[in-house]
Amino acid sequence: MKFNALFSAVLVAGVLTTARASTQSVAAETNSNPETAMTALFGDPPVVKGTGFEIKRSDLDQVVTGAKANAAASGQQWQPDLEATILNQLITIQVLLQKANADDQAAGRLEADMQYTNLLKKFPSPEAFDRQLKAVGMTVEVLRAKATQEAVAKAALKRLLGITVTDEEAKQYYDEHPADFEQPELVHARHILLMTIDPATRLPLATNQIAAKRKEIDSLHQQLLAGQDFATLAKEYSEDPGSKANGGELPEFSRGQMVPEFETAAFALGTNQISDVVTTQFGYHLIKVLGKTPAKKIELAAARTEIKDFLARKQITKGAPAYVKKLRAEEKVEILDANLKALDEQLQATAAAQAEAPAPAPAAGK
Repeated sequence: MKFNALFSAVLVAGVLTTARASTQSVAAETNSNPETAMTALFGDPPVVKGTGFEIKRSDLDQVVTGAKANAAASGQQWQPDLEATILNQLITIQVLLQKANADDQAAGRLEADMQYTNLLKKFPSPEAFDRQLKAVGMTVEVLRAKATQEAVAKAALKRLLGITVTDEEAKQYYDEHPADFEQPELVHARHILLMTIDPATRLPLATNQIAAKRKEIDSLHQQLLAGQDFATLAKEYSEDPGSKANGGELPEFSRGQMVPEFETAAFALGTNQISDVVTTQFGYHLIKVLGKTPAKKIELAAARTEIKDFLARKQITKGAPAYVKKLRAEEKVEILDANLKALDEQLQATAAAQAEAPAPAPAAGK
C-alpha cells in the first residue's frame, strides 16, 4: 500500500522515503553535497520572503538536489517544472506555519515522530540510517525539523479546511480496495558490489578496470563458497557505501524496488543461499538471502491511520489550491528571484487552467 505525502518533495530531499540504501541508490549516495558547493560560490540569498518567514537558496537547492537524486536512483527523469513545484511546496508549508496553533504544533510533532520511527525500521540499524543521511548531505536534526514543519503545516491545513475522516469511512475504503492492502513477498539480503561505473559521472570504467573487477568478484565468490563470512567480506570489499559498513545488509525489499537483474536473482534464492555473480548497471554483485517474508494481507487495525490520512489528503487536494492562493496573498509572499518568479507564475497558470477544465466523463459501466 503506497500513499504519497502531502508535500512529498520535502522528505524526498533525504532520498529516504523509499529507504533504498541499495543497488538503486549507489550512484546517488556517492555524490558529494552539491548545494554546499553552490552556496560557497554564490552565497545564500533569500529567494522568497513573506510575513514572518523567508526561504533561502540553500533551502530550495537541498530539496531539489535530493529529489533529483531520488529520481536518478529510481531510473526516472525529473520533470522540467521540478524546481518550481518544490518552491511552491516550500512556500505552502511556510504560509501554513504562520496559521498553525498549539494543537497543530502538537499534532505535527506527534506525526513527525511516528514518521521518524517508521523510517528507522526500514534500516538495519540507527548507524546505517545516519550513514544514509550523511550520503545525501543531511543530518537527523535537519530531517526531523523538515518532517515536523511539514506535519504541522498539514495539521493546520486540515483544521483550516475543516477536514475530518471517520472510522466508518476508513473501513469502507478498506473493504472497497482489497488489493491496496496486500503486502507483497519481501526479501532480506546482503550483497557485495564491485562497481563498473564511475560513481560521480555514471560512465563505464575502462575495459581493463572492468576486467579486474570481474576477476576480483569471482575470487570473492570462491571464498564465500569455501566458507568465508559474507558480512566480513562485504565490509572489506563492497563498494556500496549505503550497506558496506553494515556487512552488505539491505532493508527488506519487494519486487519492483531493485534493478531487474538483482531482483530476479534475490527472489530465486533460498534462505542462506549465495548467488552466482550478478551483473547490473552498477557493476558485479554477490547476494546472500537472509530470509523471506511471505505475502500477506494488512489488517484494518494496522492500516486505519494511514487510510484516514490518505482520505484526508484527497479532500485537501480538492480544497487546498484556492485556500493556499488566498494565504499567499495574505502573507505577502514575494518571490525575489526573477527566474523562479517566472517559473512559479507559469506553474500557477497551468494549475488554474487544469482546475477550470471540465472533468472527464466516466467510462461506460463505471
